[in-house]
Parts: sequence; structure tokens; C-alpha cells
Amino acid sequence: MGQPDGGWFDDTPPVVTGSSPADRATNVSSKKVTIRFNEFIRLDDAANKVVVSPPQIEAPDIKASGKKIEVILRDSLIKDVTYTIDFSDAISDNNENNPMGNYTYSFSTGERIDTFEVSGTMLDASNLEPVKGILVGLYDELSDTVFRHKPLLRVSRTDSRGRFVIKGVASGKYQAYALQDADANYYYSQKSEMLAFSRRIFEPSAKPDIRQDTIWRDSLHIDSISRTEYIHFYPDDITLLAFTVPQTDRYLIKTERLDANRISLFFTYGNEEMPELRGLNFNSDNAFVIEASEKKDTIHYWLKDTALINRDTLEIELKYLSTDSTGTLVMRTDTIEALPKVSFAKRQKQIEMDFEKWHKEQEKLKKKDLPYDTVMPQKNLEMRINVPSSMAPDNNIYITSPTPLAKIDTTGIHLYSMIDSVWYRSRFEIIRDTAGMRTYILRAEWRPEVEYSIETDSMAFEDIYGLVSRPTKNGVRVMGNDNFSTLGLEVSGAATDTAAIIVQLLNSADAVQKEAKVMDGTADFFYIQPGIYYLRAFIDRNGNGRWDTGDYDKGEQPEEMFYYGKSVECKAKWDVTLSWALRDVPLTEQKPSAITKQKPDKERKQRNRNAERARSMGITYTKGL
Repeated sequence: MGQPDGGWFDDTPPVVTGSSPADRATNVSSKKVTIRFNEFIRLDDAANKVVVSPPQIEAPDIKASGKKIEVILRDSLIKDVTYTIDFSDAISDNNENNPMGNYTYSFSTGERIDTFEVSGTMLDASNLEPVKGILVGLYDELSDTVFRHKPLLRVSRTDSRGRFVIKGVASGKYQAYALQDADANYYYSQKSEMLAFSRRIFEPSAKPDIRQDTIWRDSLHIDSISRTEYIHFYPDDITLLAFTVPQTDRYLIKTERLDANRISLFFTYGNEEMPELRGLNFNSDNAFVIEASEKKDTIHYWLKDTALINRDTLEIELKYLSTDSTGTLVMRTDTIEALPKVSFAKRQKQIEMDFEKWHKEQEKLKKKDLPYDTVMPQKNLEMRINVPSSMAPDNNIYITSPTPLAKIDTTGIHLYSMIDSVWYRSRFEIIRDTAGMRTYILRAEWRPEVEYSIETDSMAFEDIYGLVSRPTKNGVRVMGNDNFSTLGLEVSGAATDTAAIIVQLLNSADAVQKEAKVMDGTADFFYIQPGIYYLRAFIDRNGNGRWDTGDYDKGEQPEEMFYYGKSVECKAKWDVTLSWALRDVPLTEQKPSAITKQKPDKERKQRNRNAERARSMGITYTKGL
């Protein structure tokens, strides 16, 4: 005895039984499309998966109801144009969620249906990552400025592999573009929009081809080989490199005074001309020590006078360059009130509480007849000296101060090296790090397998408030050459022999570990920690030492980026030598999958639950019976 289990599962996907207007109909004037199916269906994520072409400025209404899908176009129909509604893999049956597969419906407002297709791949120009969900389109107007004022002619969206297929293309000459369309106008109108453009002009074409499918019984035996005729559309190898133009419009984002002794300004973009600050309720002449970031988009004004630090409200007239509505930098004047996060009264209360705590501790020591202090010691300047227990010979020591320094007494800083169990003085220099005003680099000739001691006397560092540092002592051992690997590269494939190429050594997270400039066709990396690495290189077109994006208005593509297609294993004591021809492998195949962050989505496949059920019952299942 038992209970009925409901019989065989429905493992067949939905089938289109008809549509109005008919699929591939011509001379259509209706803006309502109804597609009917043989069973109840569902439509998954229509807003992102369903693409109507030509693009619709006013979003169409797309909904599934029972056994049909209705699409209502809100824009006026264009004369003599083929319309395509690409559903991708959004359609499945309602009960078992069997995917229908990629489905495209089309009609024409003219006498003919355009059937050409063009396809390709979209990559992020900075790291060759596939770009998912970006709009890709065509123009038949071959102007260098069309992308600025005219919507794309036909569109598609990229999948998780960065692949795109633009359907319903008429014969003619085209150029391809891409856009992360923030304002849904289908052309490039905002600097914040990721874009791509190509000056390649192509004409779509098609020819018969044969696709071979092999079904393997196991890893050694083939069950069957089938060959299917199909129409192969060209071009199918369009590669677009997407980038975002750097934000150069300058606006004041915010001002803040988190600490009582510092007023901070944050801009969207830096400028060599520094803002002007004038105190309205205090004398601002010589009142600040100015600290600016490397790009000068963040500026800190350190108050030097304690009396000003103790004031809760500082009224300031601020003059700075800002971008107006025409994109021009103009001088702007604002009035700000700089209020600290913690008021003077609360800070004083905290000081009193700290003193009371210290006093109680000294009273306890006094009662126990132990040494105690009668004067509360002044706080020290807490310098942060970044000294690892061991380091490579090509590294350095970084010293950071919490506040701007007034002076550094280099006679109070000592570097010793141990040779034959005897400590010797070693030469060094201290320079300011260009990336931060309060960070300094201690550089020396670090010798392999030598132990060093970095020692500072009291008062070696003094900040603008008179706080001085305490004595410190830090030891570090420089690792020997046998702990490292060396990598030598022979690089070829640049456009010209004089092109500047910078090679970057990457870890498994695609993060840069080291850089080397190609000199006379070679790039060398020394003192590499054992591990698995990857390589990329870019053509430093302007010679500034960093990768730069493109500019559509100037017709400039981003600087070319390349990836070495394999991982590189570096072991201790190994000298690794590789040859790398940058252009031998297409860009779409260069980046190793191990460090590609944009992984392909799991493919929706038809479920074969009946076959599994039949096996469990010991019978043979034939689909459709």
C-alpha cells in the first residue's frame, strides 16, 4: 500500500502558441504586443533582462499574466524600423520553473524585417574584468560627437560574461558604443557614466555555418556527435573597453571639525590654488598649519593657537574655486561655522576626570609608602614607527605623527647594525612621504641577513603644540636572499619600441605588490616572497607612471592594459624567467579566471527530474511519453 506521488514531472519548457501582432510581422502600427504560451508562465526580472530595441525613452510596460506576456510601448513607433523584444532567459513555466531559453520577438513598422546580429564582449579597461549589465548599442551616424546628443540606434545588455548580442540590425555601416546609463536617455550626458566607444567601422553580414555538438558518455567515450546548420552573423568579435572619466568638476563636499584643533575641507577634485580662509570672529593671520592630500582634494587646517582651539565656534569666510553650470572654475565665497565634535566644556571635564583618576592613584602609592609623583606628567607625542620583525632589503621604515611636526632632531635618531655580534652605527636619511604630510620614510642600505636597531631619544620629535616623543627602541632583521625569488620578464608587443610599459606583479586578489618599468625589453622583480603571483602591464602613454582612463570628447581611448594568461609560481632561491608577447592572446582571453572577480552566472538549465525518478523506479523514461 502507498500514496500516489502525482505522476511524472512537467520537464518541458513553455512553447509560444501565437502572438499579436505575429512574430516577424511587417507594417505594424500597434504599440501593444501580446505573446501567448501553452502553459502558465512567469517572467523573471523583466526590468533588467528584457531589452527593447530601438531603445525606449519612456519605459515600456512588461508583465506576465497567466499564459501570456503583454508589452505596451509608450514611445511613438518609428517608421520603417525593425523592433526587437529580447527576453533573454527571463521566461520559464510557472510550476517547475523550466527555462524557455533565450527568446526574441520582433516586428517591423515597414515592409521588411532586419535580421542581422552583431556581438562581442565588454571589458573594464582598467582590469579586463567582464562588465555585466551595461548598455551596448550602435550608431549608423559615423560622427565623433553623436554619442553626446543622439540616443543609440539599437541596444542590448551584457550578460555576466560581458557578452552582448545586438539583434534586428539592418545592412549598413555602424560603430559600437556602451553606456552605464544613469539618466535613461541612451546617450552620454554625465561624466559619472561608465562608457566605451570604438572607432572601428563595420558592416553586418551573415553566412551559413555548422555547429558540432559532442555528447560524452564519460571522459573517454563519445555517445553521439550532432551537426546543426545555422546562420553565423558577423562581426562577432567586437571588443569594447569601458571606463569612467575622472571627476574633474570641483565642488565643496563638506567641512568638518572632528577635533578641536583641526578644520577639514573635502572637495570632489583638487586644485593647485589653495582655498583662502579668513576669520570673522578671530584673527586668522598665521593661525594655521595647512596639510593637503596628494591630490589636494582634502585639506586640513591645523589651529596653532591654543586659545583658538578652546573656542567652540569659529566663524570663517571661505573662498575657493568651484565649477559653475558651464563647467568653468570660478571663485566662490561661503561662510562657515566650525564647531568641534566635543565642546570645550566637555573636554575640560574629561581633563578633570583624568587628573582625579591620576591623583587617586598617586594617593594610593603614597599610603603604601611607594614612590609617587606630585606633578601630573605631560602627555607624550605618540609617534607610530612601523617596524616589522623582519623585512625585505628593498623595504623601508615609515614614521607617522598624529599631528604636524614642528621639528625633527635627527641627532636623536640612531640606526645600528649588528655585524659579528658588534653593533655599529649605520647611515640613514629621513624624508617626507609625498603621500602624506605627517608621514616620513627612514631609508638606509638594508643588507640581507643583518639585524638592525632603530632607536630614538626623548624629544627626537616635537609637534606644533610642543608635545615631544618618548624614547623608543625597535629591532628588525633583514631577510637573506635565500628567502626570496627573482622574476625576469622579456616583454614584447608594444605598438612602438619607444612605448613606455609598466609591469605590475599581482597577488591572488588582483592587488599590486610590485611594479617595474620595462627597460630595453626587460622588466625585473627582486625580493619576491614565495607564492603564486599574476602579471599585468599597461602602456604608459603619457609617461606619468600610472594607468590613465580615456576621454570621449578628446577621442582618447584608455591606456592599454594586458594580463599574462597564467599564474607564476615563485619559490625561495628561484630565478624565474618568462617571455611575454602582450598581444598574442585576445584581450577577452587574457585575464586568468582565478583572479577574475566577475564570475559567470549559473546557467539556467532544464531540470531532468523525470529521469532521476525513473532510475529510482528501475524503469526507462522517454521524454514526451
